[in-house]
Amino acid sequence: MENNTIEMALMEPEEKELVEFILQTIPAEDRVGLTADDVLLVLDLMDDYLEEQGLLREDEATGEEEYLDGEVDETDQMNYVAKACKEEGRNISLVQIQLIMDAELQFGIQKGYYEED
Repeated sequence: MENNTIEMALMEPEEKELVEFILQTIPAEDRVGLTADDVLLVLDLMDDYLEEQGLLREDEATGEEEYLDGEVDETDQMNYVAKACKEEGRNISLVQIQLIMDAELQFGIQKGYYEED
């Protein structure tokens, strides 16, 4: 598991905590070949999907990302991420993508960003 990348060093503390949480949450057998950079790519692609769906935008005044309320089709989002990973030449399996998405949700619930249904 490669956690000592330059990108990890430049991350905000909370983003770094999220990536570390995700990597620790994924079972060892599913982490094989998965790097922190892979996790970051999947997280970025998840946000790209939300942007395309009109559920994420940049606040013009602050420059901060703002998540909007709405339903997310998780299967559609996972397919979007998988296709984009493939286009990037990354060998991230559907299982790994699903585990990253699940861990991100779990992290968000623990932090109070999301409500459990």
